[in-house]
Amino acid sequence: MIRATNLGLRRGVKVLLENTDFVVNPGERVGIVGKNGAGKSTLFSLLKGELDADAGTLSIPSGWRIASVEQDVAHDAQPAREFVIDGDVHLRRLQAQRAALDPADGHRIAELEAALVEAQAWSAHSRAEQLLAGLGFAPEQWQLPVNQFSGGWRMRLALARALMAPSELLLLDEPTNHLDLDAMLWLERWIAAYQGTVMLISHDTEFLDSVARSILHFDHARLVSYKGDYTSFLTQRAERLRQTKLAWERQTRETARLQSFIDRFKAKATKAKQAQSRVKALARMEKLAPLHAESGIDIHIPEPLSMPDPLLVLDEVRTGYRTEDGGDIPILRDVKLMVRGGSRIGILGVNGAGKSTLIKTLAGELAPLAGERKASRGLEVGYFAQHQLDMLDLEATPLQHLARIAPQAREQELRNYLGGFGFGGDAVTGKIAPMSGGEKARLALALIVWQKPNLLLLDEPSNHLDVDTREALATALAEFPGSVLLVSHDRHLLRTTVDDFWIVADGGVTEFDGDLEDYRAWLLQRAADQRTEARQSEAASSSGTVDRKAQRRQEAEERQRLSALKKPIEKELSQIEKKMDALRAELRDLDARIADPALYSDARREERQDTMAAHGNARKSLDELEERWLDLQTQLEALESPSLP
Repeated sequence: MIRATNLGLRRGVKVLLENTDFVVNPGERVGIVGKNGAGKSTLFSLLKGELDADAGTLSIPSGWRIASVEQDVAHDAQPAREFVIDGDVHLRRLQAQRAALDPADGHRIAELEAALVEAQAWSAHSRAEQLLAGLGFAPEQWQLPVNQFSGGWRMRLALARALMAPSELLLLDEPTNHLDLDAMLWLERWIAAYQGTVMLISHDTEFLDSVARSILHFDHARLVSYKGDYTSFLTQRAERLRQTKLAWERQTRETARLQSFIDRFKAKATKAKQAQSRVKALARMEKLAPLHAESGIDIHIPEPLSMPDPLLVLDEVRTGYRTEDGGDIPILRDVKLMVRGGSRIGILGVNGAGKSTLIKTLAGELAPLAGERKASRGLEVGYFAQHQLDMLDLEATPLQHLARIAPQAREQELRNYLGGFGFGGDAVTGKIAPMSGGEKARLALALIVWQKPNLLLLDEPSNHLDVDTREALATALAEFPGSVLLVSHDRHLLRTTVDDFWIVADGGVTEFDGDLEDYRAWLLQRAADQRTEARQSEAASSSGTVDRKAQRRQEAEERQRLSALKKPIEKELSQIEKKMDALRAELRDLDARIADPALYSDARREERQDTMAAHGNARKSLDELEERWLDLQTQLEALESPSLP
């Protein structure tokens, strides 16, 4: 039999096959189908030994003879019938040896005569003529020179030559091209009587229905095997696609509550733009739904026991840090905010503006320098920040961690709960030390929400999380009936989770009426306003008598300073753009894998999970780079603006 194991095949930089397994049994008649350029003819070249696999193995029984149709037919004066007989290379070799023998070598002549009989030498002319007649050549054409035939008829001669060759494996690449109906029907009968294995490439579906008994389909760099003819293949593939669609539909149903949340917002004029952002976010969630269905991560945040309103108030708060000598370092001033029951707020602001300081103050980890933090009776805060990962006991297990905060709970209840966060099997009793950052973040989040908080304060919760957990977290937060305050660079998480935004900037916190696109425009406008103010201030200070020599010196120094500031920014921008291009190419490849119906078979569960993880990591990296690119562009634009009006 023919067996491929982990087969990899490329044509230049294009991946034709990757990690592909298939088996072709002796005597099988296999149709090879797929889009143009998928790699069908290249697979034939591999079978014929004309090229090597890029990965894996392809084994063919050593004793098998392979016959195939030559694409280039000699333009010589050889008679057509002799050209066809030449396809039997073994016979021609025996005939040449017999012709070259010394008439006195009777022993060798007897051996060769016996070999010629076994090779059916005496019926070669009639067999060639039968092939020529079947393919539409009239008797008067059998002795015509090959170079007198047109290109289409020469291809028929090449087909007859391939059929003439004794073989155990016959490779036919588009054999029906240039054949009329009579010749096509004859070829169907000839193949039906052939005793060996046939692998054929054809776009003629009726021919495939008549000849093929199984199908190998090129599908997103894989070969998928189907039993039966071409019509049966279509039916089976439609069922596979239907099953894949069902997986998508299951996840669509799981996001129904998120959709209803969107619908509620559409009814509120003040939330219209944010609702539209939710619609786009939902579309992305549905795109990854088949993979999410296989992730095994289904985060559920318990419903709070109570929901006071308001939950928390900051009244004229000044917050920041105290030095060792007792001095104050204020970060935010005059903060006057109220967190209502059920509110869902995204906290925006550039790095270093004070977002984490605000979250720590709300959580009670950082006492106000002035003003008052007023917590309602019944407030239960669940606070997640990256530093909490470092507080995990690395020698303990997830089960032990949860048991410490829930000593009265049954072990099976704890196991079931942790399973929803992706800690199943041995993972629930394995030590935390070797876990990845994402796994630790999942565990920290699980420990926080076990307490049934009514206010979740989340500072970059999606850092280190793969796409499985990000999608599960987004769904869980969308369904959570409590209050959420979220600091995140994950725009998808923000779009699917929050209702309102606060902006931390210029040492204060203000409500923002808009969505993330409005925020981007706000950032650019704010930078432009700051540049205008700087120019006006400089113009005002330079009025009156000016020392032109000193001013030119100052301008030159300023240009040098700006050049020095711009150089590292431009260098980093160039590096980021290259990384972004590479990540976009990687995501295109991963998207193609995600769209492959074969990916959802039970045998490829581990591959699905790996693909999902890779997609999530690439998407996360690209999002982070895009945010950094925007920040750098804003900085560069500020530097490149003229310093004088």
